[in-house]
Amino acid sequence: MYANKFGRLMFGLYSRNTAAVCGVVQAQRAGGRSGFSWTAVCRQRTLWLRRSASLESQHHTVPCHMSARSASHSTVDPDEVRRFQSLASKWWDERGEFAALHAMNDLRVPFIRDNLLNEHRLGHPGKPLAGLRILDVGCGGGLLTEPLGRLGADVLGIDPVGDSIGTAQVHMAFDPDLRQRVSYRACTLEDLSEDEEHGGGRYDAVVASEVVEHLADLETFASCCGHVLKPGGSLFITTLNKTNLSYALAIVAAEQLLRIVPSGTHDWEKFISPVDLERLLESNGFSVQSVQGMLYNPVSGAWSWTNSTAINYALHAVKAREDPHTEQAQESTADTHS
Repeated sequence: MYANKFGRLMFGLYSRNTAAVCGVVQAQRAGGRSGFSWTAVCRQRTLWLRRSASLESQHHTVPCHMSARSASHSTVDPDEVRRFQSLASKWWDERGEFAALHAMNDLRVPFIRDNLLNEHRLGHPGKPLAGLRILDVGCGGGLLTEPLGRLGADVLGIDPVGDSIGTAQVHMAFDPDLRQRVSYRACTLEDLSEDEEHGGGRYDAVVASEVVEHLADLETFASCCGHVLKPGGSLFITTLNKTNLSYALAIVAAEQLLRIVPSGTHDWEKFISPVDLERLLESNGFSVQSVQGMLYNPVSGAWSWTNSTAINYALHAVKAREDPHTEQAQESTADTHS
């Protein structure tokens, strides 16, 4: 019953504004579990946010850009590592906790492939991404790493959870063709960025799918992505928008009611809007090329593209071909000599 109603909600209501959605959902659920109201959920969330904003305005001790999250200089959240450690053996259960991620490959693999082909104009029938080096950040058990390898790319998957990397390596061993193109490493993005062998502009693309909403420091993430990418390299991100609707559906419904994902998987405070993400990336030398909404149907277990980014979205950005700091330095030097 809940799955059917949730499916109708997502396909019929997601494009309306949040207040209208919450009111309609309350009416739709009138015949369901007593005492539950989507409107109450949304109102409670809004009141909480207003209270938080009020408290923040009363204590001007730390500017927004110097919050604990952005000042940590580490992308890793220990709580997230512990959470995914407990799930490390379940990555390849297509009907388990990661079923939605398996299904997401129907969208994210073509999204990455097609945008890379537009950027590089490669011509390798059967292996369209041959010759490209891709870094899969937060690869987990390799759910996205393997398909990219099968498209011909040389892919390195990294994850701070060692047991997840172990699961990925075991699964890859069953496909001999992948051994030459796919490798894994238990490390953080910042560790890799500092590594002489793997860091410093060596990758044609960085992929971070369903990752940024679990990170401790997005500023460090963006900076490290820029460091490991070649000039003109692509960054692909899929994540959750920070809206009342995403809180109601991704956390209350998906985690607490339908149990599509384990309870506690997401922290709404870590969600980020496309506008804020684009601003962050542009400040780190990226140009956002496209942002596309994504929608999951829990009834069919399938994803589809949508014009609304209110819940999930995919983003493609490209690193500047010239370091903006270098350009500024060159212009400054030219002005000095003129």
